[in-house]
Amino acid sequence: MGATGSAYDLARQFGLKVVEPRPALVPLTLGGDDVLFRELSGIAAPVEARAGKSAFREAALFTHRGLSGPAILQVSSYWRRGEPVTIDLLPDAPQGWLIDAKRARPRASLRAALGALLPDRLAETLAERLALPGELAALTDRKLADAESRLARWIFHPNGTEGFAKAEVTIGGIATASLSSQTMVAKTVANLYAVGEAVDVTGWLGGYNFQWAWASGHAAGQVI
Repeated sequence: MGATGSAYDLARQFGLKVVEPRPALVPLTLGGDDVLFRELSGIAAPVEARAGKSAFREAALFTHRGLSGPAILQVSSYWRRGEPVTIDLLPDAPQGWLIDAKRARPRASLRAALGALLPDRLAETLAERLALPGELAALTDRKLADAESRLARWIFHPNGTEGFAKAEVTIGGIATASLSSQTMVAKTVANLYAVGEAVDVTGWLGGYNFQWAWASGHAAGQVI
């Protein structure tokens, strides 16, 4: 829409603290050993994605550049470059489900067991990476438990994001400590107000950022 960082520049001119602005609610890009998953572009699955201490259970989408979808957009706000993103690929599967699958279908392969719960191409890729060929009956319970554990904590190493061009919001901005929480006026500069994306307030998906923009604008508008 042609937005710029002029609000941050203006705030700095008046001595207000600006927290480093960066893209948020944004797709993550993959490289290195994770490039294989970019071949699954267009495939989505319900997952639980985690970055740091924050986790979201929603859909993830594999793209030609990396990872997207609601779960990924949510954790992107908590992810920092160099850190991993951990994904539970089967968040609704009960503990021991692979061992139970071996008891129920001993002649089935790991690929077939995964295919019963995940999109075919994703199941095939995961089975290849887990490298447990043959029938389930030929695999020990320990190996199946290890595979189940890895599927519950599959680690990706994003090499970046798709940037502000794809980001839904900005994280960072004018520090909230510099502003009145009632009127949004700068505490140290008379008649200087900051609202919406200019301020270091970032919400989840679901309209929270719109609400913040409207509410902060209303608070300032009431006193201007």
